[in-house]
Amino acid sequence: MKVLVLAPKSRYDAYRPDTPAARAAELIFCDREGTEAEWLAAAADADALFVTPVTPITAGLIAQMPNLKLIHSEGVGFDRIDLDAAAARGIYVCNNAGCNAAAVAELSVTLMSMLLHRVLWGNRMVRQGRQAEAVRLIERDIPADLSVSTVGLVGFGAIGQAVARRLRPYGSRVVYYAPHRRDPETEAELGVRYLPLEELAAQSDIVSLHLPANAASRHLVDGAFLARMKPGAFLVNTARGAIVDDGAACEALRSGRLGGMAADCYEPEPAGAEHPLVRLAQELPDKLILCPHFGGIARSAFREAHRMLFEDLERVMAGQRPERVVNGL
Repeated sequence: MKVLVLAPKSRYDAYRPDTPAARAAELIFCDREGTEAEWLAAAADADALFVTPVTPITAGLIAQMPNLKLIHSEGVGFDRIDLDAAAARGIYVCNNAGCNAAAVAELSVTLMSMLLHRVLWGNRMVRQGRQAEAVRLIERDIPADLSVSTVGLVGFGAIGQAVARRLRPYGSRVVYYAPHRRDPETEAELGVRYLPLEELAAQSDIVSLHLPANAASRHLVDGAFLARMKPGAFLVNTARGAIVDDGAACEALRSGRLGGMAADCYEPEPAGAEHPLVRLAQELPDKLILCPHFGGIARSAFREAHRMLFEDLERVMAGQRPERVVNGL
């Protein structure tokens, strides 16, 4: 089976599992930032397509690949793939839900702590030779830490639950909102409490986003949501940039309604110098932590992702339905 891979070959050399399907597959590698014409010239006859979550897969491309049976995101996101066009052709679209949960959860908690402890401000003060001044200033306005903070998780899938597990040792009060409430046993095991979204916004010292990007979540965090948040609360987004209305977030940061924000994803991506959050970071350097969407780039995540990719490929090679279908087939 021929697989067109729009991702670096080095990654597959390092993480491709030693399984019959992985050994049998013919992998054709192309630059993910290349053109559709280049991809088609390399492997228009491919049976499967492996892509990064931020690579657009259009209806036009799908239409020109007559043998295509599977489109598989290397990560959790699949919002850049034309699901309807694939479904119309009977092509499975799959993702690797949960593959990077541990890595993204670790980054999420790290960013929470950095915001609470004013790490960007402290780093700047020490670099300017103002350590003593920094200590005097922070003693006048002692920050909270995770042990006395309420953390609101918006979305409670694999990553949200992994964040809750990592917060338990800190003693944080953890509340969550999800479209479908979890069972009492899961809530008890993770030490969390369900709240409607409006109440979560009002009660949380930190709001952390863990939703997929779709029509329901687009700009969920808008001006109205931010107005419900505690004055000075923090926002962490390691999910998808489209969940946040950037204009509203920038206004809330300037006004002080938001005490700070950390982002590992943007709309659009890649975020250029003119992106609203990038521009605001020049104005408010101590309030914005901007990461390059690398929360899921970790060895553990790639080992798990490649295991999932080739498991699903093996099922397709055997004429079976893959396990991780996201387009309803």
